[in-house]
Amino acid sequence: MFASLLGWLLYAVLRRSQRRWWFYSWLATIPIVVFVLFIEPVWIDPLFNKFEPLTDHHADLVAQIERVVHRAGMDIPPQRMFEMKASEKTTQLNAYVNGFGATQRVVVWDTTMEHMTTPQTLFVFGHEMGHYVLHHIPKELTIILLQFLVLFYLGYRLANWTVARYGARWGIRELSDWASLPLLVLIISVLTFLTTPAFNAVSRHYEHQADQYGLEVIHGLVPNASLAAAEAFQILGERSLDYPYVGKFAEFWAWDHPTIRDRMTYVQTYDPWGEGGQPEFVKGAP
Repeated sequence: MFASLLGWLLYAVLRRSQRRWWFYSWLATIPIVVFVLFIEPVWIDPLFNKFEPLTDHHADLVAQIERVVHRAGMDIPPQRMFEMKASEKTTQLNAYVNGFGATQRVVVWDTTMEHMTTPQTLFVFGHEMGHYVLHHIPKELTIILLQFLVLFYLGYRLANWTVARYGARWGIRELSDWASLPLLVLIISVLTFLTTPAFNAVSRHYEHQADQYGLEVIHGLVPNASLAAAEAFQILGERSLDYPYVGKFAEFWAWDHPTIRDRMTYVQTYDPWGEGGQPEFVKGAP
């Protein structure tokens, strides 16, 4: 239904402005994406997942998470920390911060607490909190929207050229004709495929920064943070069935995270404290 509505809106814009439909369509995606991100933790997630207060069964973990949250300079009370019953649907693990302002909350999956120790869980949480504290979501959203702007424009140029050259043969009178829908879907799909490496490069960069932040924010709060992080990646890789020996081209084209192998190597070698230096992101870390 939602896809049908988007298609109807697209062709309504196409028929009103055949020269600028690509720009108006791009503008329309901005409030939709931002609105969905804002309401996701409050309205969308609870529709598909069961949440319980984390303090009900894991008060000790709440106390440890509070230490990490305070070191990050954030204020999230225990009343906004939740356990998500992910085991009903997946075997994967996660713990994160999401929402904005009054909807900000901490979420820990029950699968994470089942298969990880507290130090390992705190690293996973610190990594996900890094995305939040380092503003990766708005930064990545901005970059992706700009890439979409380029895609919409290229799609507009390519679609007009294709219809002008092959439209009569394919039974497409003009681009605003519903018969052009398969063509538009094909063009956007091909362009999206070709730009996959650019999307993934941005994602890998932010994931690497979040790994670094996760190490820094738990340093001194757990014994041997590097070992806890490496063990966490080992468990995550096993639960997600990640292949550790990925070729460089495959990683460049298809991986939106650094490989598990590279991440494990990094967390065991990153040590600004041992060199008498200071961490990059969490300045208060001992």
